[in-house]
Amino acid sequence: MRCFFRAFLLVCLALPLISCHFAILDPKGVIAETEKHVFLESVFLMLIVVIPVIILSFIVPWRYRAKNTKAVYKPEWSNSHLLEFIWWAIPCVIIAVLATITWIETHRLDPYRPLYNNPAPDAAVIPIEAIALNWKWLFIYPQEHVASLNTLTIPVNHPIRFYITSDGPMNSLEIPQLAGQIYAMGGMQTKLNLLATEQGIYRGLSTNLSGDGFSGMYFNVNVVSDKDYAQWVRALKQAPKHLSEKTYQALLVPSANNPPEYFSQVSDDFFSEMVIKYMGPMPGMVLGYRGDPNFTSSSKNTGN
Repeated sequence: MRCFFRAFLLVCLALPLISCHFAILDPKGVIAETEKHVFLESVFLMLIVVIPVIILSFIVPWRYRAKNTKAVYKPEWSNSHLLEFIWWAIPCVIIAVLATITWIETHRLDPYRPLYNNPAPDAAVIPIEAIALNWKWLFIYPQEHVASLNTLTIPVNHPIRFYITSDGPMNSLEIPQLAGQIYAMGGMQTKLNLLATEQGIYRGLSTNLSGDGFSGMYFNVNVVSDKDYAQWVRALKQAPKHLSEKTYQALLVPSANNPPEYFSQVSDDFFSEMVIKYMGPMPGMVLGYRGDPNFTSSSKNTGN
């Protein structure tokens, strides 16, 4: 009866996990897919050490229990060259393999690098400039001169290159099913490359504590077909709200859980000005996609 109660209690404790979504294990983009493989490879290698240790933690007490008269008692035994070789050699080999995997994949997954395993080499790269605000995300499509707040729409099988900054506290942008995280900081820009391989709606979020409204800094990423993306852009260009200085100042007012908004008529240098205003006078300096000397519309670009 006691065993049944313990099993029942264990099942009850596990029930809340049904609602959990392990996004890293359900990738929908080439970067996230590679990250999943690296994660699983690392776990598998570490289990080579962990599983035998757990098994031995049960076997040893059982074998050398007081009632087992067959267990050999060796009070003078203190050393075994074979055992020492095993518990030093195996972990060292595992660490060497993990270090090799980490070195290779860290460079391959460098967020500043164009996609090394791009499945759509002829697809045009879509630049997006992201600004972290209190407590919301503003996404600018500089080629289309439109912007969206707390929602993001991208075409499937197109490389996306983000240029990211913050006009508020330090933040961090992450879309777990598509790519890893990258920081957003005032007065500088960071970059992130990704490509979604399946249409759908995925969750993006801030992963850096930034104040009272941090818990609501979520946004939906809508991955759509080329046709739907073109229609979406055309609709945004007709948005009645323009991203003027006055509109932007209103967005700077701290607020949480904001619904999606859409803006048209975004100026060419909007993102660049947001970054440079924290840097002092920088004549001729241009940031964002227009200031990226390595950006080309071809996804075959190999620059940084």
